[in-house]
Amino acid sequence: MSGKPRLTYLNGRGRMEPVRWLLAAAGVEFEEVYLETKEQYDKLIKDGFLLFQQVPLVEIDGMKMVQTRAILSYIAGKYNLYGKDLKERALIDMYVEGISDLMQMILMFPFSPPDAKEKTLESIKERATNRYFPVFEKVLKQHGQDFLVGNKFSWADVQLMEAILAVEEKVPAVLSGFPQLQVFKTKMSNMPTIKKFLQPGSPRKPPPDAHYVETVLKVFKK
Repeated sequence: MSGKPRLTYLNGRGRMEPVRWLLAAAGVEFEEVYLETKEQYDKLIKDGFLLFQQVPLVEIDGMKMVQTRAILSYIAGKYNLYGKDLKERALIDMYVEGISDLMQMILMFPFSPPDAKEKTLESIKERATNRYFPVFEKVLKQHGQDFLVGNKFSWADVQLMEAILAVEEKVPAVLSGFPQLQVFKTKMSNMPTIKKFLQPGSPRKPPPDAHYVETVLKVFKK
């Protein structure tokens, strides 16, 4: 096995996409194994790879890690993207948790019934513009720095950038009332590791389509 982290999930965003983002932002190359059948998933459980019978699974530093939050905090700590002290870490955690709430809505969107999609989309737009993005607009405006915490690039910045792009795919003008976030997005897009991740052919996954939804339902069917 190479020294690269090995990611096991479906060939789509889902709960693995923030992990791909964070590794890419840290400049870390990784390998991926894609689940396409229920048999592959059942075998991982049978072989004891999945502590809670769930993916994502990330093999890194001799560990088989599950639970997205644990994986992300380990990567953030390992690559110095988790603040300089406990207070900065607490801020990063708060921001990340808030963004995760918004991302959860986007994650579930492809699985909502057709007749509920419009209502769900409105809900995503409303939450983004009234609850979540105003927080980060205010933080960036108040301290006048490029990054959310300690004037240093962190996990929180990566997660926010992912969320901005994910919401923009559904609501293209969502940043129109947030000048600080517009500047933030431009700066993040030009960071070498993120710029590379945003190029065609990178490990970044496209928005989920009908085939992805079908594969998810097939692999995880009870």
